[in-house]
Amino acid sequence: MSAPSITAGEVLWPRSEPAGFIPGPEQSALRESLRALLGKHGDIAQVREASSTERGFSMSLWRALVDDMSVTTLAASEDRGGLGYGVAELATILEECGRALVCEPVYSSAVLGVQALLLARPAEDDLLLAGVLAGDLLATVSALDATTDDLRAARTSAGWVVDGTVTHLVCGGTADVIVASAHCPDGRRLFALRPGVDDVRTERTVLDPTRRQADVTLRGCPGVALTEPEETGSAVTRLRDLATLALASENTGIVEMLLEMTVAYTSARRQFGRAIGSFQAVKHRLADLLVLLERARSASRYAAAAFAEDPDAARLAVAVAGAVCTDAAVQAAAEAVQLHGGIGFTWEHPAHSYFRRVMGNEAAQGGSRTHRSAIATLVGL
Repeated sequence: MSAPSITAGEVLWPRSEPAGFIPGPEQSALRESLRALLGKHGDIAQVREASSTERGFSMSLWRALVDDMSVTTLAASEDRGGLGYGVAELATILEECGRALVCEPVYSSAVLGVQALLLARPAEDDLLLAGVLAGDLLATVSALDATTDDLRAARTSAGWVVDGTVTHLVCGGTADVIVASAHCPDGRRLFALRPGVDDVRTERTVLDPTRRQADVTLRGCPGVALTEPEETGSAVTRLRDLATLALASENTGIVEMLLEMTVAYTSARRQFGRAIGSFQAVKHRLADLLVLLERARSASRYAAAAFAEDPDAARLAVAVAGAVCTDAAVQAAAEAVQLHGGIGFTWEHPAHSYFRRVMGNEAAQGGSRTHRSAIATLVGL
C-alpha cells in the first residue's frame, strides 16, 4: 500500500520520497563525466573570456556539451528525438553548470527552450525542435507575462504573424528561436518565433556578464503556435516552475563551489602563525555554509524528482526549492567574499563572478520572499 498524502491547498505533497530523489549510478556517472568535461575547458578566467566574445560563450564547449553530454536531448522523449530521461537528470547537469559558472546556453536553450518546444503537438516537419535538439539552433524562453511579452499575433493566409517587443530575454542577442506569449483574437497563446533581419535586438546592461540579456522588437515575425488558448495557462505555469527549479539546481552547484573555494582559501591563508580556518569564528561560518549547502541540495533534488513524477503535484516542492536555494546562494556568495578577506573584495576574484550570477538568478526568478509568497498561496494561507 502506498504511503498516504496530505493536501496543501490543491497541491499533494507525498510523504514518501520520489523515486529519483537519491541519485542512482546513471546520475552519478553523468555528474562525474560532466565535471570532468567542464574541468578540461578551463577555469573562471576562461569563462570570463568566453562571455566577453561577440557570441557570449564558447562554441567549442557548447558543441562538446551537446555532442558528448547530450544536454539538449537528455530529457526529451524518445518519440520526439530525445533520450527519454527526465528532469532529475537535467537538475544534475544544472548543478554542475552552476559549479563551473557555465555561460553556454544550457539553461536557456537545452532546458527551457527544449521543454517549451515539446509543448507543441508532434509534427513530421518539426524543424525548430530538431534544430534545437541538435544544438544547431539556440532557443530562449521569455518570462511569459505581460510585463515582458508585449506581443500581438494575427493569423494570415501564410500562418501566424507576431509584432511587438519581448524584454529581458536570456541569450536574446544570439537566440535563433524565441518562445514567448502573445495576445491573439481568441486569447493568449505561446509561440515559437524566428527573428529575422528586420527585427531589432538591443543588448541590456546586466549585473552578470556571463549570462547576457536582450530586448527583441519583432516586426511581422512568423510564428508557430505551441498552445491553444485554453492550454496556455497551464503551460506557462509549468515552464515558470521549471525555470525556478532550474535556477535552484544551478544555485545549489554554486553554493557547493563557493564552499569548496572558501575552505581551500581559509586552510591555506595563515595569520598569527596558523591557518585562519582553524579559528573558531571562521569554523562556525564555514559550518553554517555547509548547512546551507545540504539544505539546498535536499530541496532542489527533491523538487526535481517530484517534478519528474508529476509537474502539477510538485509546485509546492518547487516553490520551497526556489526559496531555500536562493537564500543559500545569496548567503554563500556574501560569506565567500568576506572570508576571502582583502582579495575577496576585488572584482577580479572568482567569488565576484559567482556573486553576480547569484544576484542575476535572484532577479530572474524573484527573491526568496517571492517564492515564500507562492508557498503561502499553495498551502492556502
